[in-house]
Amino acid sequence: MIALDQFRLNGNSAANLNERPTKIKPVYDSKKDFNSILEKQVAGLSELQERLYASKRHAILIIFQGMDAAGKDSAIKHVMSGINPQGCQVTSFKQPSAEELLHDFLCRTTAKLPEKGRIGIFNRSYYEEVLVPRVHPEILAGEAIPDLAADHSAIWKERYHSIKHHERHLHANGTRIIKFFLHMSKEKQRKRFLKRIDDPHENWKFGLTDIQERNLWEKYMEAYEDCLTETSTDSAPWYIIPADDKENASLLISKVIVETLDSLKLSYPTESAERVHELHEVRRQLSQ
Repeated sequence: MIALDQFRLNGNSAANLNERPTKIKPVYDSKKDFNSILEKQVAGLSELQERLYASKRHAILIIFQGMDAAGKDSAIKHVMSGINPQGCQVTSFKQPSAEELLHDFLCRTTAKLPEKGRIGIFNRSYYEEVLVPRVHPEILAGEAIPDLAADHSAIWKERYHSIKHHERHLHANGTRIIKFFLHMSKEKQRKRFLKRIDDPHENWKFGLTDIQERNLWEKYMEAYEDCLTETSTDSAPWYIIPADDKENASLLISKVIVETLDSLKLSYPTESAERVHELHEVRRQLSQ
């Protein structure tokens, strides 16, 4: 498997998305090889999840960000295919409701954080609030921000600051955060949009707003570049995953998650001598 450090954005480095590939040489040789590698990694992830759930010392928060059609849903489907649903929850964050806009921008996602022993997956997240309103500044007028100035640059800096402190707090309390930006080319998005239009079973995935947002591609890339640069830290790093090949992206993502969980040295709880004696007595009774 390819070294993963090349996709990890160090806290003191700039994202420089134009210099990062959206496609690399596949880490699999064929569809059969892809399925075989994924099956092994999912099996390893399943075992680690069982230990995570049993030990209840940590929670795992996995964040997926990317442009429309970058493959967020596909990655979640592939990577989490062997996970026990009891220990995992996926939350997709759409446009905030009127009620949610009356709270601070971290409120609605905080309510969905995973408890210890569980894996939480955010399909989009609080990072939307330093992306979409930046590209569409008129949105800020509806967020009830006091003393909203004409120059919004201070808002993004303050939100980056809030996000980093939020993630530092979560890390200190046992939540390990893994953040993936699915780095897709504009040309690959065009092809995927056409596929959604041409396939009746995928028509529901496409709307006119998708093409309107595509026309703002450069602004979104600028917003993403600043966001990734400002919020990647040692305890909550961003992984910039080449996403033109969905299968390849899934293998890279699953490997990152497995390595992160493995680094926690998870183990099943050790029973006390009294508890072991109790179990032996119960076993003796059941064996009669």
